[in-house]
Amino acid sequence: MFFVRSAEIVPCPCCQGELRFIGNRKRTWIQSSGDKFKLVIRRLRCTDCNKIHHELPNFLVPYRRHEAQSIEDVVMDRAMPVGIEESTIRRWRQWLNPFALYAAGCLESIAHRFHWTVESSSAHPQTALHRIGRIVGSGVGWLARAVRPIANLHLWRSTRSAF
Repeated sequence: MFFVRSAEIVPCPCCQGELRFIGNRKRTWIQSSGDKFKLVIRRLRCTDCNKIHHELPNFLVPYRRHEAQSIEDVVMDRAMPVGIEESTIRRWRQWLNPFALYAAGCLESIAHRFHWTVESSSAHPQTALHRIGRIVGSGVGWLARAVRPIANLHLWRSTRSAF
């Protein structure tokens, strides 16, 4: 079991208030090699806006057990991590298009709000993945770089559903 804790003091991503520790939560992490680990992540509450944040490491995607690089490799047809079921691969690929559209819009809004330098676009219409790439880069690791600002600003849409 691994305990996840940031070495730096991070303010609330929503209002810049102080975050206070309120508890822990267990989380499974599956590496591309198929190895499984239990992580203990901290739950933090903002003293100003009262929002709860989970201190996820950069290599995880909210509501997913597999590391971001494994998901990225599968949806971009680069590699097939060990031991992933066909149904999981199919769900990731189905998730990509709606996620990419939503993420592109979120990242463009965040870039405008925080005055990020964004690579200029061509006059031709671009796919959602191209739009994401203009903001976070299109090289390896783009998914983790796209997820962090969206999750930190509480813009992440839950992928959970109740049956």
